[in-house]
Amino acid sequence: MHRVLQPEGWKQPLGYANGIEARGRTLFIGGQIGWNARCEFETDDFVAQVRQTLLNIVDVLRAGGAEPQHITSMTWYFTDKKEYVDNLRAIGKAYREVIGRHFPAMAAMQVVALVEDRAKIEIQATAVVPE
Repeated sequence: MHRVLQPEGWKQPLGYANGIEARGRTLFIGGQIGWNARCEFETDDFVAQVRQTLLNIVDVLRAGGAEPQHITSMTWYFTDKKEYVDNLRAIGKAYREVIGRHFPAMAAMQVVALVEDRAKIEIQATAVVPE
C-alpha cells in the first residue's frame, strides 16, 4: 500500500515517518480544527481539540472512501509550542485512539494565530487510496 522511506543509518523517528511512497487516488484534506460538525467548539482544552481535529480528518477521509491508514502526510499548526510539547503523551494517546499506529510523514509548527480565535490546533492532511 505505502512504503516508508527511511534513509540507511538514520535514527528511527518516533510517531512519524521521514517519508512515504504511495500510488493511487489522492485526497487532500483541508486544515481541520477542533470544532464539531456544526462548527462549534465544545472545549478549549488543547488535547481535546487535537482529538476532535483528528476525528474531523477521519470523517473527511471516510467521505472520500478512505481510512486513517491511507494518510501519507500531515502538517500540524498550533498556537502554543509549549502547550504542544507539554502534552505530547496525551496527544500521542489521542492520536493512537483515532488514527491508530499509522505514522505518516509529518511536520509541526507554532503559528502566531489561527483564523478561528478559539482554535488551538489545525491539521492539514494528504491521503492516497491504493488503486
